Amino acid sequence: MRKIIFFLSLLPFFICNGLMAQVVGENLAFLPEYQERLPYFQELITGGQYQEPSRLIEGDPYYFSRQFENGSLTINGITYPQVPLLYDVYRDQVVTFHPVFKQKILIKPEKIDAFNLANGTRFKYFSGNESHLRNGNGIYEVLGEGKFTALAKQFKTTKSKRELSKYDEEYVDKVDYFLRKDGQFYQVSKESAVLKVLGLEKKNVRKELKAKNLNFKNNPETYLHYIVTVNPN
Repeated sequence: MRKIIFFLSLLPFFICNGLMAQVVGENLAFLPEYQERLPYFQELITGGQYQEPSRLIEGDPYYFSRQFENGSLTINGITYPQVPLLYDVYRDQVVTFHPVFKQKILIKPEKIDAFNLANGTRFKYFSGNESHLRNGNGIYEVLGEGKFTALAKQFKTTKSKRELSKYDEEYVDKVDYFLRKDGQFYQVSKESAVLKVLGLEKKNVRKELKAKNLNFKNNPETYLHYIVTVNPN
């Protein structure tokens, strides 16, 4: 127990001196005991308290799951495994759970480099698209990487309920797609836009895409993943 207290007392020193990655990565004898008592390193639980969604909106504002599930989180260059996460795409906020105060805590967006949810979906922070209406905190799902990076901006809006209900509004799922290269974002909403950005002729890729049963309109995520990672010609 004294070792745990000593380790906690040194956390500010480790963080300020850039030694946190080394400490987290080492196989310290008391680390499992520390993780059992406080499974979230101090860096993860210093954000503000999360504001619960309005009960007057039907549905939920989260991506993938409305319940905490373990994922991984990279902040300030350090990756933390087995972190309970929620991703509120309505407000573009990443949320974890404070083990002592039993509260939902925001991860400061300026610290987030990347995170993976329990279903394997990968998200990263990207700058350079601040003019986009739904950019939020700059968190994008990574669909595929090659010469270009294919990204999806997951978000939710609300619309009014027409029928009489205990709810005033309901959440609506939305997504925008982008190709990114050298810090430049190109929004793509149809196949012709994708091929134009990539500099591909449709006649040269039609056979390959058809053989793979890939269609941007029907399944844009799979289409974009394939075309940037394989880039048929």
